[in-house]
Amino acid sequence: MNMWVFHVAIKKTNYIHMNQIKTKKTDNTNSLLNPENLKSENPFSRRQFIGSVIIATAGAALISSFKTTRWQIGCYTRPWANYDYRVAFDGMAEAGFKFAGLMTSDKGRLITADTTAEDANTIGQEAKSRGLKIVSAYSDIDVRKSIVNGIYGMKRIIDNLNTCGCSNLLLGGIGNPELVDDYYKVVAECIDYAAAKGVGISVKPHGGLNATGSECRAIIKKVGHKNFGIWYDPGNIYYYSDGQLDPVDDAKEVAGMVVGMSVKDFLPPKNVDVTPGTGMVDFPKVLAHLRQGGFTQGPLIVECLSPGDLAHINVEALKARQFLDKLIS
Repeated sequence: MNMWVFHVAIKKTNYIHMNQIKTKKTDNTNSLLNPENLKSENPFSRRQFIGSVIIATAGAALISSFKTTRWQIGCYTRPWANYDYRVAFDGMAEAGFKFAGLMTSDKGRLITADTTAEDANTIGQEAKSRGLKIVSAYSDIDVRKSIVNGIYGMKRIIDNLNTCGCSNLLLGGIGNPELVDDYYKVVAECIDYAAAKGVGISVKPHGGLNATGSECRAIIKKVGHKNFGIWYDPGNIYYYSDGQLDPVDDAKEVAGMVVGMSVKDFLPPKNVDVTPGTGMVDFPKVLAHLRQGGFTQGPLIVECLSPGDLAHINVEALKARQFLDKLIS
């Protein structure tokens, strides 16, 4: 049942109740306020009362569900890069995150073309056992040998993401102008394959030829497929512009193309190992612009935290989750 139906049903029921109360102010013998009328001798009033309670309760539950599920608040494994990925999953779960992103661990990048299906499945099961849903994985494709080789590798990555239950492949793009056309030809060739596997593809601002929102926008338009979008990264906007380009301004350039965000902060001169909310990025304003552009739900995944020992990282993860809860409230 949609929200409008709940609203009308509740309003209509309340209107009936108020009229009954108003027309019998001096005699509540037949009023819904009289407990006797909830007994079987007045079944119509009793049904009305119970029905209104059910409707109101269900409506409130649905509203609450919308508020909690519209945004997917999570964290990447990157802050725990010196540890096994299971340690990262533990830290995320303890901090209260429900969603996870895969980047690196002590053994390197978690998902590549060389990752076995068995390992990908194990990663997915380890996340699931901690109540985590994997919504993003950072990996990349190699087109130095050939486009054919790039396509083969990208499809292997997509298969691994499907196996571990991840819903989006995050690419870093390419900075070599001699290979950029081949790179996005590979992306274009694999998009339908990814869609059939339930995997979206995205590119983030990451320096080189995709350092800003406008450059990413041009890439998305060039490939021209609904399964390919921008994974916005406000910290990188500052980082690759040496602090000169404010992501609040840059975010206006990606309207209608954002499918997720790496929640990354920045401190000068060039530091992104910062717990979100403690650096230069004005996240409320950035998110406001992204919302205006159509990004009103989806993944908000913390990428970096203030570094330290394991206990410190886990505390910072909790702070980041609390910051995001406040940001979207």
